[in-house]
This record gives sequence, C-alpha cells and structure tokens, in this order.
Amino acid sequence: MSVNEENQFSWLKEEKQYIKEAIEKGKTVLGICLGSQLIAEVLGAKVYPNKVKEIGWFPISKSEHAKNVDFMNKLENEFTVFHWHGDTYHLPKKSILLFSSFNCQHQGFSFENRVIGLQFHFEVTEETIKAMVENGKNELLTSETFQNEVMILSEKRYIEANNLKMYILLDGLSSID
Repeated sequence: MSVNEENQFSWLKEEKQYIKEAIEKGKTVLGICLGSQLIAEVLGAKVYPNKVKEIGWFPISKSEHAKNVDFMNKLENEFTVFHWHGDTYHLPKKSILLFSSFNCQHQGFSFENRVIGLQFHFEVTEETIKAMVENGKNELLTSETFQNEVMILSEKRYIEANNLKMYILLDGLSSID
C-alpha cells in the first residue's frame, strides 16, 4: 500500500495525525517501510513510486553522516537487508540521510536525532518473511530488483544479524537525551 491511498485505507489519515502529534511532542519515533514513508510525508516530504520495486535481500550502505553517529558505528558500512517496497520519498527538510542502496537513494533517515525512518526491514523473522511471501506471492517476479519465493526464503542467514542490528538501533535511540 501507499501513503497516498487514503481513499482506499481511511485509517491512514488517523495514523498520519498520530505520527505528527508524536513528533511534535518530542517523542522518539521509528518507522519501518510504510512507517518511514508516513513519517516522511508527515514531515512534508513527497512520497512517490520508486523507479523500481525492491523485494528480497539486497545490500544497503551507510551514509557519511551515519558513519559519525556513535551507536551506528557498531553497524558495518555495507550490509544486506530485507526489502519489500515500491515507493520512496524525498528527504524531509532538516533530516539526515542514513542509508542508501543502488536502486533506492533514500533507504533511511533521521530527524532531530529522535525520529528514524527505514525503508528496509531489520525486524523480520523467519515467520514474518514466510507470511509476507505467502500474502504477496503475486508480486514475486524474478528480476534484478525482485527475488522469487525460493530465493527470499533461502537467505535465512541474514535474519539474526539483521535482528541484532535492530537492537543496536533501538538501544541507540533509547540512549538519546
């Protein structure tokens, strides 16, 4: 789904308002995939279809800024993560790029050091990937930016490392004043 489909998914309006209020109140906010797109839009950035969809395990790179964030020093400069998105966004004003990939320039950003949007999925488990594949089979076409069901499910080796990266990110966010 897209943040621009409020007519089809009326709950998106309320979700955007909730995110806006949380950011305005100075709360720590983390958005993943659609969540990052919602944050970007709430912060005034345009959300639009990326030049290609990314579905599967593909590498991302840390930005120069991310290399200078203390808790992000625990992450490699390049690593493979799980993607399932077709939209992207412009960076919101006053935000800082954290991650990029070959096919999607804006894979992650931070805003005021307490709001983070990630296009990719650190949080996946073997069970959630199976569910995503089962519910999204119609999107799984093998191409340069898509992996098929077998390819996605065979890359379990990345799950634990990505979950650990998620904990690093959450610990880092929780330690910000």
